[in-house]
Amino acid sequence: MRFRQQALSKLQSPEDIDLPVRYARPRGGLVLVVTLAVMAGAAFWAVTGTVSSTLSASGVLTHAQGSYVLQSPVAGQVTDVLAEEGERVAADTPLVKVRTSQGSTVVRTLAAGRLTTLAATIGSVITPGADVAAVERVAKADDPLMALLYVPAESGATVPVGASVDLTVQSVPTQQYGVLRGKVASVTRTTQTRQRISGFLGSSQLGEQFSRQGPPVAVLVRLATDPDGGESGFAWSSSQGPPYRLDSMTLAGGSIELAEQHPIEWLLP
Repeated sequence: MRFRQQALSKLQSPEDIDLPVRYARPRGGLVLVVTLAVMAGAAFWAVTGTVSSTLSASGVLTHAQGSYVLQSPVAGQVTDVLAEEGERVAADTPLVKVRTSQGSTVVRTLAAGRLTTLAATIGSVITPGADVAAVERVAKADDPLMALLYVPAESGATVPVGASVDLTVQSVPTQQYGVLRGKVASVTRTTQTRQRISGFLGSSQLGEQFSRQGPPVAVLVRLATDPDGGESGFAWSSSQGPPYRLDSMTLAGGSIELAEQHPIEWLLP
């Protein structure tokens, strides 16, 4: 009975009919508009946008011809060392003199290059096949220095020729001079065994280091030159590079920029 009286009293107040009816708060409509705009922007970016990724790899600065390990053809005691590490040597250059049971003999280089490692010292005893030195093959004095990176085999196919590479060089402070610029010159399509890496770089230690996670593929990086890049002559991310030249066989790490992909390609299963 009470509810009926309340209903009749409302009917007797016709002025209430003119009051506006609020169906939803204005703030809710604004949220809906913003949500639709964000969804539209995300869909547009998924179709037209691109995403770039990088691949990290370790390597070394070297020349494209590689190195070779010079081994002793005789057994005996080293009586004299005739060259120094870092020296450029011609083919058939005497490196060490060895006293054998048949008399003294000299161990000579096989090809021209730069003497990167000299394992034999005066007084040491060597046997046939023992490592005497490692020589980096450098045909000419102006042969360009390059970077050789070793990438996991499963990632090798994703590295495109011409990709940009940022290199951190062990002998150069990154905080002061930044990174060394370069581009991918070539990618080997066959995996590199520990023995093959050791033979090319002339170092069994590097062969072990770069193949620790399995046989990798080799990525050759051409360094970008810049006459204003300091004494090194290369392009750096800073305004000027280090005030000294870079040496081959210096360890380096590279960040390779892979090909850009549309997000929708990897968002969809």
